[in-house]
Amino acid sequence: MNTPYPRTFSHIGISVPALEKAVKFYTEVLGWYLIMKPTVIEEDDSPIGEMCTDVFGAGWNTFKIAHLSTGDRIGVEIFEFENQKNPDNNFEYWKTGIFHFCVQDPDVEGLAEKIVAAGGKKRMAKPRYYYPGEKPYRMIYMEDPFGNILEIYSHSYELTYSDGAY
Repeated sequence: MNTPYPRTFSHIGISVPALEKAVKFYTEVLGWYLIMKPTVIEEDDSPIGEMCTDVFGAGWNTFKIAHLSTGDRIGVEIFEFENQKNPDNNFEYWKTGIFHFCVQDPDVEGLAEKIVAAGGKKRMAKPRYYYPGEKPYRMIYMEDPFGNILEIYSHSYELTYSDGAY
């Protein structure tokens, strides 16, 4: 039996109700690079139209998409769909699927305040320490201005969990 090798992370897709506002937030607050400006994709017989019909099924009509990249070259696709639903509380952690993504910044508190100033919100009153009094590793859960859940870590994932964390 062959042991699988660890795959690298390529990109994540995030759905938002207002694409241009999301691009502004993610580039100006998180500092991500815009690598493909907002574009309208239509349900037609073009290669991208056919590929999207393969994914979404017939009847999706149009959507807008922009491509961004993080500082460590992870892609972020931002989607705005015509039939977008925006629940008041998008934090359904008990459902199968991705319930958050995490960014890393040594100034957890500063980035949290920038997110709040840009229309997001804190889901925790203050950052938590993984090793209180021992190491400065901390985190906080937030929401972007569109209701997507994001977490901020002060240190890398490997450093945070290499000693067990809890």
